[in-house]
Formats: sequence, C-alpha cells, structure tokens
Amino acid sequence: MSENLQSKTLEALQHLIEVVAQLRNPDGGCPWDLAQTPESLTPYVLEEAYEVVDAIQQGDRKHIAEELGDLLLQVVLQSQIFSETDGFDLGDVAQGIADKLIRRHPHVFGDGSAATPEDVRVSWEAIKAEEKGQQEPTLTAKLARYGRSLPPMVATMKISKKAAKAGFEWETLEGVWEKVEEELGEFRHALAHESAANQAAEFGDVLFSLMQVARWCDIDPVAALQGTNRRFVQRFGLLEQAADKPIEEHSIEELEALWQRAKLAIAQGRVAAGRVAAE
Repeated sequence: MSENLQSKTLEALQHLIEVVAQLRNPDGGCPWDLAQTPESLTPYVLEEAYEVVDAIQQGDRKHIAEELGDLLLQVVLQSQIFSETDGFDLGDVAQGIADKLIRRHPHVFGDGSAATPEDVRVSWEAIKAEEKGQQEPTLTAKLARYGRSLPPMVATMKISKKAAKAGFEWETLEGVWEKVEEELGEFRHALAHESAANQAAEFGDVLFSLMQVARWCDIDPVAALQGTNRRFVQRFGLLEQAADKPIEEHSIEELEALWQRAKLAIAQGRVAAGRVAAE
C-alpha cells in the first residue's frame, strides 16, 4: 500500500471512529445509538454479514463497498460501547487480531514453513491449541462449538460432515431418503397429537434430514435457498405488476394464475428490467 493511500485510509477510519463516538455522546448524541447495547446490536451484525455475502455474490463492487462499510460500522460501534465501560476499544481489537495473525503465520512472519493451504490449516490449528493450553478437543466439543457459533444451516452441514467423516453415516442415499420420510411422519404425528415444543423439535428434525440429502448430493443448501428466495421475489414482483387490483383483493385462484404466468414469462426469457416483455 502506498504511503498516500495508507494515510487516506487511516484518516477515513479515524473519521468513522469520531462519528460513532459522537453518536454515542450523551451530550448531543443520537437517542437510538445511545439506547443500544452489545446484545441489541447482535441481529444487525448478522444481518450486515449476510448482506456483505449477498453483495459479493451479485458482483457489484460499489454495493460490496457499501455493505462492507455497514459491517465495519458494527465493529466500530460495538468497540465504542465496550470502551465506555473500560472494557476495550477499537485499537485493542485491531491489535489483538494483528498479533494473532502474526503468531499463526510463522511461515510468513517467522522461520516456519508451509507449502500448501492444508499445511497452513494444520499449523494454524496446532498453534491455536497451544495458545489455549488445551488438548485436542473432542469431536463432540467441536460439534457443539459449530452449533453455537455458526448460522443454523451452515452449522448443520458442518456438524453432519464431521460426524460422517468419523463414520456416523448412511451407506446409501436411499437410506437418507428413508430418514427424511421417517422424520416427515413424526412431524405430521406431532402436529396432530403433540405439544408446540415437540412440533418445533420434529420440524427441526425434518430440516436436518433434508440437509443430509443436500450433503450427499453435493448441494450448497444456503446458496440453494438464497436462489429460491430471489426467484420467489422476482416472480412475486411480476405477479404484483400484472395484478389489476390490490393483491389482497384477488382470489387464490387468480393469484395462482398470475404466478404461473410470471413463471412462464421468466422461463421463456420475456422478462426485461423486472417487467414482462410484450408477447
């Protein structure tokens, strides 16, 4: 990084820190920002992280930069809140991660060696375990950590892959489908005869078993569901444009007909700029 660019970057970061500090200033700050806590901001951390991922997938660099800024705001804001109680500040956060990167990359900053990405991963995990003064955690401990720290769908794939690698696996895809059918039956029974808590538990089992189908078929379930969401919104947008009165005034039969028309238009490539092109 050139000296001018580095100076510009540091000035911009300092400006952001000062802006956030003013938002949190009891004397003239923002009531909304002043009311926030680390816990209340947690949903925004997750939301902004997902929006960064979506922007990257869309490939719009201007949008990516904007969403990365929103995510950076969450880091700065959390650090500002903790600094107000003498916990730590953004400098501590930045110094901590820089020190960690140096420690865990001895092949770059020391006399270690790592020729492949797998070599780096093995070295990283060994250094991490040494830092924590721990023996290699049990598989159960690893699975529990995934469940606590990852989004549920990502955690499911991670947990099931690790368990399968250890030998806890079906012999065939047909066995996975049988499990799906079993869980669907238990969910239907719960809906008819059991408590709301049991219904939720059985529904979770259905989702978990379907995720195993995705794993066996080498399908990324997160990307698959994101694609479905985008297609639904696109089709619903065309449906809404084609409706001749408010959506809620249409019968379900009318809405279904509009939905099928939207699907056909997309399939035939008659959609331009979000609208159905003339036939």
